[in-house]
Amino acid sequence: MRKSISLFTMFIAMALTLSMTSCRETKEDKAEEAIEEVEEAAEDVGEGIEETAEDVGDGVEDAAEEVEDEVEDATDDNPQ
Repeated sequence: MRKSISLFTMFIAMALTLSMTSCRETKEDKAEEAIEEVEEAAEDVGEGIEETAEDVGDGVEDAAEEVEDEVEDATDDNPQ
């Protein structure tokens, strides 16, 4: 009877230990997945910012060329 109780107690302890380990691993996996999702989102935002900066830069260059053309046209139309 003592052997049965000891074996039963040992079995319960082992089951609890394994369940806690499994739970911990699941939490760690979820945390790692969350970190990866945040990193991917940060990369996407960074890429979006880069694209927007390029678009703004292109717009500034286009505007500068238009101003330069207008200045040239204005100076060509009014010779001094």
